Amino acid sequence: MSLSIGPAALNDRYFDSAGVPIRFVEAGAGEPVILLHGYSSSLEEGWADRGVVAALSATHRVIALDARGHGKSGKPHDRAAYGPEMGRDVIRLMDHLGLPQAHIMGYSMGAHVVAQLATRRPERFRSLILGGSAGRLGWTAADQARVDAEADEMDRGLLNAQILRLWPKERPKPTDAELREMSARRLEGKDPRALAAIRRSNPDQVVTLAELAAIPVPVLGIVGTADPYQKDLERVQAVLPGMTLVRIEGAAHGNAVGRPEYVEAVLAFLARLPPMPAAGPLAPEEDGPEEDGPAEYASPACFLHELDPAFGGPATPPGTPPKGRSDGRP
Repeated sequence: MSLSIGPAALNDRYFDSAGVPIRFVEAGAGEPVILLHGYSSSLEEGWADRGVVAALSATHRVIALDARGHGKSGKPHDRAAYGPEMGRDVIRLMDHLGLPQAHIMGYSMGAHVVAQLATRRPERFRSLILGGSAGRLGWTAADQARVDAEADEMDRGLLNAQILRLWPKERPKPTDAELREMSARRLEGKDPRALAAIRRSNPDQVVTLAELAAIPVPVLGIVGTADPYQKDLERVQAVLPGMTLVRIEGAAHGNAVGRPEYVEAVLAFLARLPPMPAAGPLAPEEDGPEEDGPAEYASPACFLHELDPAFGGPATPPGTPPKGRSDGRP
């Protein structure tokens, strides 16, 4: 299958990641930049449809993947299949492509995943870009209660609690009928059991500020000024003074990526970095030819937080974890 991106078309490719088929696409040439989207999104809705793939591929080799549980990638229903495994998919993809290093960017859930990954495998990354989230900074009883409630709802094909939690304070709350309609629309064509398992794995992705402060590569944070995650990114910047933090005035969590300032910040950050050192590539894994994804894993492109006003409206295309936050954001 080909995915049209402006004048270009991207071909779906798949590889086996510890038994889970992962779909990815590539565009452009140059230093590799890997993109990981947000919760219930896909590489189309998170990046391609917003112009990010086209903009970055003018100067870089862009590799975007559907996270497991999302888009056209495999969708296990076991919590143990998520958590850190979502980051390991990135390393396995790099090994599959023979890439010793790459730049890595995640947004929302994707930022939580790559923040943890960068603390565990920093030698594989040339830089880290955290969009709209800073990593899961600690875990509290309130966080666990939120996850339990939202995962239970997701098992029943509902998003009521999450919609209400992220609904803009200045807007009237939706009615029960509106909540049912929004849940049905957002979950159409998706796998609620997989998404519930992902939600239950959130505490398995916790990182500490000390771990983030020890990341040895350049870090960029990008966040809208109307995004509650701005405070978390500021906490990380306080312990990582070399981190660049770009705030997009008026942008919310759901529409920051579609703002031109977002991709402009990414391109400016990448342009300031010294060239990636010449190093012999890893030998690509010999796991047989890539194949089309199995039919049972094909699903419509999907995303959760980019469309409704609750998430900022549609985008404009271009051990015991330490105590931390208790506001229960996604």
